[in-house]
Amino acid sequence: MLTGKQKRELRKLAHHLNPIYQVGKEGVSLNMLEGIEQALIKHELIKVKLLESCDEDIRVVALKISEYTKAEVAQIIGRTIVLYLYNKDGNIKI
Repeated sequence: MLTGKQKRELRKLAHHLNPIYQVGKEGVSLNMLEGIEQALIKHELIKVKLLESCDEDIRVVALKISEYTKAEVAQIIGRTIVLYLYNKDGNIKI
């Protein structure tokens, strides 16, 4: 579980990032979850964007992704989710 201070630091680091994945009208698929998991392993910190065509609630989507990938949700802002997965060999130290 991330502390408030850690989440603030992650939000600061994620500010300049572009979303790697977009969730459309089909919602979250297994293929997408696997891709997000691989991206988290490689990058540690990523953004996922919900398109206007997605009918699912952003909190539900964030929960699905975080449960599957074991990642922490650092932030939900608008239709964007910031996810963090600790990697002992990674570059992000919080």
